[in-house]
Amino acid sequence: MKITREIKTAILVIASILLFIWGYTFLQGRDLLSSYRTFYVQYENVEGLSTSAPVTINGLTVGKIMGITLIPATGNLQVEVQVKNDFPISKSSTIDIYEPGLIGGKQIQIVPNLQDPIMAQSGETLKGRNVPGLTSLVGEKLTPLQEKIEKVAESANLLLTNLNQVLDDKSKANLRESIAKLNSLMSEFEKTSKSVNQIINKNQVNIDGSLANINKTSANFAKLSDTLANAKIGQTINHFEKSLKSVDILMSNLEQGKGTMGKLLTDDQLYKKLNATSSELELLLQDLRLNPTRYINVSLFGKKNKPYVTPVLSDSISN
Repeated sequence: MKITREIKTAILVIASILLFIWGYTFLQGRDLLSSYRTFYVQYENVEGLSTSAPVTINGLTVGKIMGITLIPATGNLQVEVQVKNDFPISKSSTIDIYEPGLIGGKQIQIVPNLQDPIMAQSGETLKGRNVPGLTSLVGEKLTPLQEKIEKVAESANLLLTNLNQVLDDKSKANLRESIAKLNSLMSEFEKTSKSVNQIINKNQVNIDGSLANINKTSANFAKLSDTLANAKIGQTINHFEKSLKSVDILMSNLEQGKGTMGKLLTDDQLYKKLNATSSELELLLQDLRLNPTRYINVSLFGKKNKPYVTPVLSDSISN
């Protein structure tokens, strides 16, 4: 059986129409072999969301936005979302508008609630949210930073203004003079340091000898300290403490009038008797000096002794 030219032409036209339809749907992001469900979401502001933007679940594209319409009664925007039937979506799932990056536009992501067993049916309206994107977060972080930078700029401007007021012509001249003197001082310090280095280089041998002597002295001092450490200093201190105790006992006995020295120090009668004895002894010596013949009688011619005259006490004795 031969196929006529008309049949061939009809088959070619039908194939071309089907290919065109498939290509059109493919360019729209739809697959003719897959089935889809349609959901609706209402937002107060879509924030630049456009038609044909992808719809994702955990980053995987599962559909696209078919259209965005305005609801005159409420002023909200209704977004029509088309999703493949391969992914179960519960009625309590949320559809969020988010920003995947700085360059790309807004997209929609579905956050499914896997704990909810009731599945959403095609044509139902689901809950929607606006999730802050990266640009919004950066703006929130940059706003306080900008305020701080502005405050710092104002402080810097005020500081420069005050500095200009302080640094008048006279202050600037004094500052230049101080800097010049500082440069001169640094030059002199450099010369001095060179001179010191030369002196050290010339006397390096003497310095080394002095350091060697210091080391010897420290070694001798270490030996002396060892000798003192090995000496019986503890026994000497104990003997010294015993001697101090003996002195304390002696002084206590003297204060209490014990012994001969204690009685001499504390007995007034003994002092008076000694004083009277001293006075009588002085009278005796005075009488012996004035009348020696009374005590030593040496006479060659039989001379008589003079009558006895009571001696007079001197002022020191009478007192």
